[in-house]
Amino acid sequence: MDEVLPPGKLFAYGVQHIAAMYAGVVAPPLIIGQALGLSPLNMTLLIGASLLTAGLATLLQSIGVWRIGARMPFVNGVTFASVAPILAIVTQHDKQQALSIVYGSVLIAGILAFLAAPYFSRIVRFFPPLVNGTVITLIGLSLFPVAADWIAGQDPEAANYASPLRIGLGAGTFLLVLVLNRVLTGFLNRIAILIGLVVGTLVAWPLGMVNTSTFERAPVFDVPMPFEMASPVFSLTATISICIVMLVAMMESTADMIALGEIVDRPVGEKTIAAGLRADGAGSALSAVFGGFTCSAFAQNVGLVALTRVKSRFVVAAAGGVLILMGLFPIVGGVVSLVPKPVLGGAALVLFGSVAASGVRTLGKANLGDPLNALVVAGAFGVGMIPIISPEFYEHFPAALRTVLDSGISTGCLIAVSLNLLFNGTRPTGGEQDQPPEDDAPPAAREAVDTDDSRAESVPTPRPNDVRSEAEPTGY
Repeated sequence: MDEVLPPGKLFAYGVQHIAAMYAGVVAPPLIIGQALGLSPLNMTLLIGASLLTAGLATLLQSIGVWRIGARMPFVNGVTFASVAPILAIVTQHDKQQALSIVYGSVLIAGILAFLAAPYFSRIVRFFPPLVNGTVITLIGLSLFPVAADWIAGQDPEAANYASPLRIGLGAGTFLLVLVLNRVLTGFLNRIAILIGLVVGTLVAWPLGMVNTSTFERAPVFDVPMPFEMASPVFSLTATISICIVMLVAMMESTADMIALGEIVDRPVGEKTIAAGLRADGAGSALSAVFGGFTCSAFAQNVGLVALTRVKSRFVVAAAGGVLILMGLFPIVGGVVSLVPKPVLGGAALVLFGSVAASGVRTLGKANLGDPLNALVVAGAFGVGMIPIISPEFYEHFPAALRTVLDSGISTGCLIAVSLNLLFNGTRPTGGEQDQPPEDDAPPAAREAVDTDDSRAESVPTPRPNDVRSEAEPTGY
């Protein structure tokens, strides 16, 4: 994770991360801006602010400052979970004042999340492999409808909804990415997703599936200023609503950090999760200042790390730097927006499947032959899949409850943790200790990790009684 790659590879891998998450970053400001009736210019500024703040939050997570940031290949950006509560705020207030109330609420929620991070992080003890694998698998499964919507379209009334052309582009990109991952080697194998997106876009262009309007309207350069879009105004009810969103985002970020720790073979503990959640809170507060919304982890990028096996956090830091440039140069973001949604959806099927596969791999460490453990997985999948399969299932529940219930990841996580506590208690699992960032490790430990063969003999050999086998049973 701490390897610094050559500049060319850093940039290419970073752009691939941006391509995987770009649609998720621009969708919330597009939807919210449309609800507010913003002009095309203000809409562009809102998208630019979201890109800028996503870059800042990603740099906080990957590079870290003080005790802020997980220092993992962890991409942050505007969470879609905030869209529904923000739209509710827009409908309840005058449109001129609604954005100010939203920014005030996001600012307070971000600060509170930052302060609560060390306490919230203590829940890691309730995530043995049985729970980890269940939640990670749910993360992957919950993302499949997003990919399907990108391929088919989000408006069933549209003339080209689920048309053979859209499905053909998605299927072609899906197959191309799989083939490229099979036949390419080395660096080209690592950027198979990016190659698939470029080829898919070039094929879609003459077919009239590439929309250049965003690129044509985007200004060349713009610097988002603090509170340029609106000054913060504070409302108790709106703040409570966004705080609930922040809690959901923290739960999902915790699950994503645990999933990422499994993928990069560096299991996370309380210190790492607390640092990552601080970055979520600080990123959200910064986002409110510069015109964005609540920030959280992007699960699709966790899938990209699993698929490409590029674990360097500096690749994600490079992506954060490019996101900042895209926020400052909106015309650059317009280039990325040329990728048609069906092409992006086809590639996303592979990414999201990689997340689910990582979860299945983690479940392999749990004893699913135990009927009680199997019930934990069954119950969590059963409840967690409800909002994924039937998005309107909780339609008549209060809006505050729906913020949690409409997230299959959150509900599945709560059920998995609760059932595991009910059936298994809190027996220690072993092997899940936190590994501190390299800067926090004692010099002797860093020397032992970085040693070459010529110096290996200088590393003290532990006594047999001090050795803990990696194959030691993990409990349940």
